[in-house]
Amino acid sequence: MTERWTILLGMTATVATLLAAECAVAAPPDHGCTCRNRDGSKYELGQVACLRVDGNAYMARCEMNLNVTTWKKLRDGCPTAARSDAPFAAH
Repeated sequence: MTERWTILLGMTATVATLLAAECAVAAPPDHGCTCRNRDGSKYELGQVACLRVDGNAYMARCEMNLNVTTWKKLRDGCPTAARSDAPFAAH
C-alpha cells in the first residue's frame, strides 16, 4: 500500500511540474498585434485613443484579452483643445 502512495505522489508531482513548466514557457502576446479604430487607423498594445461610436466619444486603451486585441474603455469623453481669440502676449 505504501508503494502505491509513493508512486501516486511521484506521478502527481511530475504532472504538477510539467504544468508549471508549460505555463512558464507560454508565449507572451505578439507585440505585432494592433487594435483598429473605426476609421481603419492602427494602435499598438497600450496606446490610448479617442473612439467615437454611435454618437458617443470615449477614451479607450488597446489591450489583449484571451489572445484577441480589444478596446478597454477608460472614461467618457475625449480631451478637446480650446481656441482663444486673444492675441499672444510678447515677453
